[in-house]
Formats: sequence, C-alpha cells, structure tokens
Amino acid sequence: MRVTEITTRIVRVIEVPRSQLGEFIKTPEALQVGVYFLMGELSEAGLPRVYIGQPVSVGNRLKQHNQNKDFWNQALLMISLTNSLTETHAPFLEWSAIQQATQAGRYSLENGNTGARPHTPAPLESDCHEIHETAATLLATLGQPIFEPLTNAPTARGEIEMFYCKGSGADGRGEYTTEGFVVLKGSRGRVDNVASIQGTSNERFRDQLVTEGIMTAHDGMLVFVRDHLFASPSMAAMALMGRSANGWLEWKSPQGRTLDEVKRQSVKAAD
Repeated sequence: MRVTEITTRIVRVIEVPRSQLGEFIKTPEALQVGVYFLMGELSEAGLPRVYIGQPVSVGNRLKQHNQNKDFWNQALLMISLTNSLTETHAPFLEWSAIQQATQAGRYSLENGNTGARPHTPAPLESDCHEIHETAATLLATLGQPIFEPLTNAPTARGEIEMFYCKGSGADGRGEYTTEGFVVLKGSRGRVDNVASIQGTSNERFRDQLVTEGIMTAHDGMLVFVRDHLFASPSMAAMALMGRSANGWLEWKSPQGRTLDEVKRQSVKAAD
C-alpha cells in the first residue's frame, strides 16, 4: 500500500492493491466516508478502466466489490486526514469526479452513467472543489492522471500545434503529445473498412471504439464524440481511414508538412 498527501491539505489518497485488501480493512481508514477509484485492466479500445464510487464505509464497499467486480486490481481511496468528509460531501465529490473523468477521456468509465448532480449547499460545494483539486494532484502522483486533459496546453502565444488527416474519406484533426497522438472531438472517419483489414485486429479495434462510444455513426461517417489518445499516429490514422496507414505520413501540418518532417526529421537534423 502507498499513501500520498500534501502537508497543508486535509486530503489523503491511499493506494490499495487488491491482494492487500484484507490488511487495509483492518485499518481505521477503512471505516471512513470517502470516494474510491477501482483501477483495472485495459478496455478493448486500449483505455485503462476505472469505476468511481462513494460509500459510507470505504472498507465495506470494497469488500462487496471484491466479490462482484472482476476487472480491478487496485483501489485508490480519497479520504480526510481529519475524518471530516460527510455523507453530504461524498455524493458531490463522486458526481464531480465522474463528470471530469468523462470530459478528460483518458479512462473507460465502468459506472455506466454520470448520474444527476446532487443538491449541495454552496459553502460545502466550494469545499468539495478544493478537495477534488487536491485529490486530482495526488492521484496523478500515484500514476493515475484521471482528470488531466489529453491535449497539449497552448503556448505562451496561445498557439496549438495541430495536424490534419485527410484522405480515404477521413477528415481528422489531432495533436502529437508526449503520451501518443490525440484525435480531437469532431474528427470524421469513414464507416467501412477496406478489404485488407476486414477480419483483422484493426477492424476489431475500430469496432470497439464504436462500442465504447468513442466514435459514433452520423451522416454516413464515424465521428469522434470526444478526444481520444492513441498509442501511435498510425493507429490514429487507421481508426479514421479504415485501412492500414503510416500516421507519420498521413498526419500533416496546415502547411502540408508531414508529422515525420515536423517531429522526426527535425530531431535528426539537430543531431
């Protein structure tokens, strides 16, 4: 188990491997009100899976999930150092976490729906926003940046380096980041797969993007309904074009330069 906290804040996040759940349940922290995040195996579309919940006793709820949920292998528990989180804090914190995790698009949420915004008094809601901000930092410290945006921050001039994929019925926009390639919401791809990828893992991957609600059919196209991170530019281009693609050549800057020219050849030239 690992524990992380900021000394000037009251929030603590505890990482509990599923194999050590029995040990955690014996601790005083297991009796607290809190918000928990069950982390597990990747979805078929390559996203890490998470389930977000808020019980009166985090220990008792985790015992239930140990019996009825298979996918998770660790739990991250957000609790108060002063045991001051209440049954009024927790529903709003859970709702806010689900909303922001959905917006960030980094994880596949196992909750099924985002739920309704709970009624929370304004002063308490303000406290919850501060608690959530601290928890987001602590979760990222433990390697789970659930709420961090996928896209790059604008430069000092407010500029964003954009790349475009146009061809084979695709019209996509994206950004090359330190984590991979992000196809942006609203990008449009072809519906049909070419014969060469039918029955292959590429076809199954595209189908899973639709199944998980990342792309949806609209006006004869497949449209990205949210930003989505791909492990490589080529997987991003394939998802849009419905065929095998070299993303380093398919993604181009507004000036027509390929991603390879902008990112890889510039490094080679500097070397």
